[in-house]
Amino acid sequence: MKLIIQIPCLNEEATLPQTIAALPRHIEGIDEVELLVIDDGSTDRTVEVARERGVEHIVRLTNNKGLASAFQAGLDACLKLGADVIVNTDADHQYPGHEIPRLVAPILAGQADMVVGDRGVDEVAHFSWTKRRLQAAGSWVVRKVSGTGVADATSGFRALTREAALRINIVSEFTYTLESIIQAGKKRMAVAHLPIAARETRPSRLISSTWDYVKRSAATILRIYAMYEPFKVFVLTGTLLLTGGVALGLRYAWFWAQGEVARAAHLQSAILSVLLLILGFQTLQWGVVADLIANNRKLIEDLLYRIRKMELGERGRG
Repeated sequence: MKLIIQIPCLNEEATLPQTIAALPRHIEGIDEVELLVIDDGSTDRTVEVARERGVEHIVRLTNNKGLASAFQAGLDACLKLGADVIVNTDADHQYPGHEIPRLVAPILAGQADMVVGDRGVDEVAHFSWTKRRLQAAGSWVVRKVSGTGVADATSGFRALTREAALRINIVSEFTYTLESIIQAGKKRMAVAHLPIAARETRPSRLISSTWDYVKRSAATILRIYAMYEPFKVFVLTGTLLLTGGVALGLRYAWFWAQGEVARAAHLQSAILSVLLLILGFQTLQWGVVADLIANNRKLIEDLLYRIRKMELGERGRG
């Protein structure tokens, strides 16, 4: 049983030594514990520091590709290195390394495919009131969309089984945290969470402003949900358009019954009603097409999963 702890890094030479020092090298139930650093185009001594601290594996990206790409690159490398369990943690020493044995315990017990560390965002003292409310609201939306019970959807402290890593395909360019949970929920993986104590760190480099974070997170959630539930999205949108068209049509019919003057004064209602009805019917048609495409995507994902296993020499595994 091999566990690899992956650490995405971007110019983390200052905090990486503390992060590595806090990581366990021996865990009950695990035969091998190895470290992997994903260098996301760092321009400082991140790679040299990692080597000096005994990191066994380093994946270097030629330029800064973003946290989501770094996370996926780490998963791919861990799979090729034979990891049975993969733990992801941040290089800023935010997450407690000594909690990793507890984080992987549900996986070792066969109770979970993915485990997410819950920072208790409602009570984190170094988060602003606005950030606490936004984190809680975002996690609530992700729970509803994914059908999981994860209380802290943006936590990067998480463990995955090999099978879960093989089935995760990150397509977002912003962050992996929300997308991976939604994918796990839609693919019927067992997702667990447990409370952890997070440390105060420097301001996030992923977020340029609160508004930018909300906008990009909402776009990510909507995009991933639409990938897995396109029929629901298009049917809901089409129904709203049809409802608006019918309502305006009935409104114009009432004015039409009042006489020529009222009929001419509200002609724009009739025009808008026709436009909404046309758009509504078209959206419902797009929903049928999108649902067919989604079914095809599921077949492609299954094919990709099988190809990955063949490449890794696991035809009879799992």
